[in-house]
Amino acid sequence: MTKPAMIHVTYIETTPEKLWAALTQGEFTKLYWFGRRIESGWTVGAKVSFFDSADDSLTDSGEVLVYDEPKTLAYTFKNEYLEEHADRPVSRVTFTIEPAGPKVVKLQVVHDEITADEVEAWRNGWGPILANLKTFLETGRTLEIELS
Repeated sequence: MTKPAMIHVTYIETTPEKLWAALTQGEFTKLYWFGRRIESGWTVGAKVSFFDSADDSLTDSGEVLVYDEPKTLAYTFKNEYLEEHADRPVSRVTFTIEPAGPKVVKLQVVHDEITADEVEAWRNGWGPILANLKTFLETGRTLEIELS
């Protein structure tokens, strides 16, 4: 039996290269990921670190599993700042990028290796991030989303 997964698909008016840069460059991620900076050496086995913009503290971590520029990026994901999540197993995030037209790409995000009770929480977490990413790449501005 397969474990549940959060799957999100969107179409973005951009190029695969620009979307790839948005997913892998820390200064870029800060712009649409509500201040969160992602850093890595971006080679298979390299550490992935997520930092909060408020105090530069480590919020999440992982390890690069797949790096196939500009098609597929996958890494493990572990929450580092919520004590109640300390004993949760590591999950996996996979980004798949496909051309969908002359200036459009299809982005699929799969967050798996999670439990059934986590699917909706991950969907609620990824939704604003991916909407902000799409808006930023298409317009150069971000959304004014109030996160709860």
